[in-house]
Amino acid sequence: MTDTPARLLNLLSLLQTPREWPGSELAERLDVSPRTIRRDIDRLRDLGYPVEATMGAVGGYRLVAGTAMPPLLLDDEEAVAIAVGLRAGAGHAIEGIEEASVRALAKLEQVLPSRLRHRVTTLQAATIPLTRGDGATIDPHTLTVIAGTVTGRERLRFGYRAGDGTESKRQVEPYRLVSTGRRWYLVAYDLGREDWRTFRVDRVSEPFATAARFTPRELPQGGAAELLGHSMSRQPEHDLDVSFEAPAGFVAARLPESLGAPEETEETGEGKCRLRARSGDSVEWLALRLALVDCEFTVHGPAVLREYVRDLGARLLRAG
Repeated sequence: MTDTPARLLNLLSLLQTPREWPGSELAERLDVSPRTIRRDIDRLRDLGYPVEATMGAVGGYRLVAGTAMPPLLLDDEEAVAIAVGLRAGAGHAIEGIEEASVRALAKLEQVLPSRLRHRVTTLQAATIPLTRGDGATIDPHTLTVIAGTVTGRERLRFGYRAGDGTESKRQVEPYRLVSTGRRWYLVAYDLGREDWRTFRVDRVSEPFATAARFTPRELPQGGAAELLGHSMSRQPEHDLDVSFEAPAGFVAARLPESLGAPEETEETGEGKCRLRARSGDSVEWLALRLALVDCEFTVHGPAVLREYVRDLGARLLRAG
């Protein structure tokens, strides 16, 4: 193999497997002399790859942990596995997955060959996840497009559905993606409204990177997470009053901590309890969480939740 860059990439790919490689075996694999292997090892070291050499009859070379993360070379199966894993995690907004995971997925999908991208999409479409989060699932493509525009400081266009169902078209300067563990939010400067806005990513549709670059503006207060918190604090809160045909412990164990704290769920009789709590979540999410308790329940308030549960039940009956 006379092409030095290609040979270095192949050598690096071999060294990134967790084993020690004798110089003679590397030379045989790459069809070069042991002297060429030694020179190539020095080139990799100059590029910042920590290649360790051991002496002796069974000595050889191996890549060890360094002070910085070097570029990784992945074969087809490894690239597909990582992409599928990142897609699954991002799509279900699992607690602990941060913006860095979405950026990694965006970078990986950008360079995946079309044949591998097709394999990832096919596998994702054929998989039914059993993981159930508290929030709406998100198309990973939406997250990766948004993450790409955040990283590239590129204006973004998309359709948006507000909490009351109103549809609109938006063009924004995306600043940050923020994960709350249950939902993803985009913090951005809305060019049409001439103000900072936060958008729930599960309500974003048809995101399009415009290729128009922008200079980031200074946030009016703190960081993206603080702006999101301030925006969420302005949302109306609901005073919940719900009775269940089940013991308090049963109900509290099946509700998120923000709703099912033991002190907020009191026994009202044998096998019955009543929940009184305050929540800033949407009526859609509250109705879903109440239904997932898996027992008979009655909504006493607020009226907007009672009406939504009634309409939802009627739709489900018609669907069945």
